[in-house]
Formats: sequence, C-alpha cells, structure tokens
Amino acid sequence: MTHQARISSPDPYGRTFQMDVQTLEAIAARLEARKQHPLFLRAIDDYMDALALAGPEAILDLGCGTGVAARVIARRPEVAGPITAVDVSGDLVARGRHAAEAEGLGGRIDFRVGDAHGLAAFADAAFDVVVMHTLISHVAEPATVLAEARRLLRPGGRLVVFDGDYASTTFATDAPDGGAATDRIVQEALIAHPRVMRAMPRLLVEAGFALRWSRGWLAMDIGQADVTAPGLPSLRVLLPRTGAMTQSEADAYVDGLERASAENRFFGGYALYACIATRGVG
Repeated sequence: MTHQARISSPDPYGRTFQMDVQTLEAIAARLEARKQHPLFLRAIDDYMDALALAGPEAILDLGCGTGVAARVIARRPEVAGPITAVDVSGDLVARGRHAAEAEGLGGRIDFRVGDAHGLAAFADAAFDVVVMHTLISHVAEPATVLAEARRLLRPGGRLVVFDGDYASTTFATDAPDGGAATDRIVQEALIAHPRVMRAMPRLLVEAGFALRWSRGWLAMDIGQADVTAPGLPSLRVLLPRTGAMTQSEADAYVDGLERASAENRFFGGYALYACIATRGVG
C-alpha cells in the first residue's frame, strides 16, 4: 500500500511528518497567512457556494494542515453537519486543533492524524463531501489519494480539489535569465506534482468521478508583493532544507524579491484552480 513516506520529491509540504520544528513553523505561518488574504478566502467561498450544501452533510478536510479551510468552512451558516480534518503531520494537526479552540470552533471540527493514501479508521461512504485544499500537489501518488477519496464518499457525494498550478510559478529576478533558473529550482524543490491540476480532469475520470464545476484564480503580484508576500520568508527556510539552495543563496534570493517589492518593481505569482466532481454509483 502506498504511504506518504514513499514520496520521492524533496517537497517539505509533503514531508511534514518528518520535518523539524523550524521548518514546520515556516510552513504553518504560510498556511495561516492564507487565511487572512481575500483571494484565498474568495476561493473557498466560491467552491463552497458551488457545493450549495443544504443539510447535515458530513465533510472531510483531507490534508488539512493547520485546518485553515476547515475553520473557514465551519463558520459558513449553511454548514450544519460534522467536519473532520485529517493530516499526516501530528504537529500541524495539534496546531489546527489549538487554533480551532481559540476561535471557538473546537466543538465543530474533529482533528485526526492520518495518511490520505489510506484511512482505515473511516468506513466506506463515510462522508458526503471530501475537500482537498492544497493537498494533491504534495502527495506521493495523486491517483491513489483520489481513489481513497472515492471510497470515503457515498455514491453521489462530491469531491473538491483546490490547488495551485505550480508549474506556472514565477518570480522575476535581476539575473540575466530574468529568474527562469530559480523558478525551476523553486518548483522542483517545493512541489511534488507542480502540473497535477493540468491533469486533474483526466485523473478524476480515471478515478470514477464526473467533473461538474471548475474555476481558476490568478495569484499574481505586479509592482509590490501582496498575495505572494507571506510565502517569501518561508523560502529562507524551505529552500535550504530541501538542499535546493544554500542558506546564503536563499537569503540573497529572497532579499532580492523583497527589495523589488519595496521598490515597486516586483513580478511574481502562480495560477490556482478548483474542481468539483461527483462520485459515481458503481
């Protein structure tokens, strides 16, 4: 059976179960910063609006990290059913549980540790909705995770896959190539499957889902860093941890990007996509 420990990429987001405290702090800070940005909140609102929940549907936030999506979803007035949030990192689950309690949502979300490739603790057809919010690009085997989501959904249940097309990630630099080389370094170091959302329509069909809805957003900053700004400090930690850059190289890289933002000459970002698909009866 496939487990997240079999991930072959250096992707630190896919290796949170084995990362040191400093790396987990950097990852958690980036995840939590997304909860404060209108673009990410709008994306959650968009796919939740499209789901149009109308009853006590049971929701699973699979690969929840610090529970950002689960906490936003729990505050929506139409969400009346139980919410379960699962992540492979016990550290991030503990942070999510603490954050939910601090926000008065401790009784709304059941946080658990588990591997998205196989959740034996849950019975077949246990959920009405499975949400994968920035999970699928970081797993060992996307197809296996989609198959597990199908098992966990009741017939007619719905899957939400929201993630970045990280192959589109770009940060302009003052290098002669404009940043092309460092773009490749960042993509290969931090994302196990940077092109997976381009394959999602095919992967959903192969996993026994019917695609019903999709939408895209552009997380792009021109002049000054905004939506990408919270992620820049994390690069000082994550790029050296993966061996993609030395500490001095990572610091110089981020210094250049932050300087460009301060001087109103920044250019950087990536595309985001969401798909909602229905589980077939068979």
